[in-house]
Amino acid sequence: MPTYSDADRAFMAHALALARRGLYTAAPNPRVGCVLVRNGEAIGEGFHARAGEAHAEINALVDAKARGRDPRGATAYVTLEPCNHTGRTPPCTEALITAGVDRVVAAMADPNPDAAHGAARLRDAGIAVDIGLLERESRELNAGFISRMTRGRPWVRMKVAASLDGRTALQSGESQWITGEAARHDGHRFRARACAVMTGIGTVRQDDPQLTARGVEVTRQPLVVIVDRHGETPPTARALATGNALVVTAGGANASWPHGVATIALPDAAGRVDLVALMRELASREINEVHVEAGTGLNGALLAAGVVDELLLYLAPCVIGDPARGVATFPGGLARLADRVALEWHDVSRVGDDLRLQARVKQKET
Repeated sequence: MPTYSDADRAFMAHALALARRGLYTAAPNPRVGCVLVRNGEAIGEGFHARAGEAHAEINALVDAKARGRDPRGATAYVTLEPCNHTGRTPPCTEALITAGVDRVVAAMADPNPDAAHGAARLRDAGIAVDIGLLERESRELNAGFISRMTRGRPWVRMKVAASLDGRTALQSGESQWITGEAARHDGHRFRARACAVMTGIGTVRQDDPQLTARGVEVTRQPLVVIVDRHGETPPTARALATGNALVVTAGGANASWPHGVATIALPDAAGRVDLVALMRELASREINEVHVEAGTGLNGALLAAGVVDELLLYLAPCVIGDPARGVATFPGGLARLADRVALEWHDVSRVGDDLRLQARVKQKET
């Protein structure tokens, strides 16, 4: 295991800060930052902004040249192992070799099998390579990309706004607004970082949401995915008006939907939408993160299908009481308490007057 200095950690932390600048733009590519350092001084830096544009390493080399600094003999701190393939752009390994860097420190190995083995290529060229510095932070930043590369499905984050007693809406369906403005804005930030926002037909009928990211500077809106078993989404639904929607049914398309609405049928054996197959389909469309804002029915079905990775719960300082709706309703209910979905805390923060709780679904031991 390599031994890292305080300077190594500081430069990698800066590379991670650069990578976060691509939080809303880099998908479907990973969020990556790079800092070039020579004689203890940063001589160039960059991040990957969007697919098809230069990677972080290339931008750092360009920045060094613009500063009049020579990268020969430098160390490149990069948050992901440099790629070793020609895709939309040439391999970063060759650019680093040509530039004459002496050492590369990467936060994590590249999970993309098509782009991997960059470290081996660099070592073959005589460059020292260390991998694993601040790996956890890099993996958190790219949970969706890693999930798509290693599991063949996106990272699924389920957002819920609830009262202190866990109620998400009145029995009538009224739910706007349980949480405050700061929490709603924070929720839009999570929408903006996702590749897709998913909801169900019940939410479309009840709230007619747009499901766009607002109040956040973005260059692209996430795909809106509507799970609609019978194809009952109203043609006037605001989510369809974005021109960036996919309706997933268990049968055919609705002839009344506006021209150009994308649709796909993914029925399971029971005639419902096959949610596991849906996640595989979204991964094939280069969707890294799915942000779910749905009602209790779809929430419960997603949890029961085992495709949810994280719960994002905004808890308001109020009590609604019974009768009202909770977070999720499991199809058929749970027969045993042992069948409950176990979570582990990831983060607890205050956002305005509300609490933001992030919990990860615990993986069952096999």
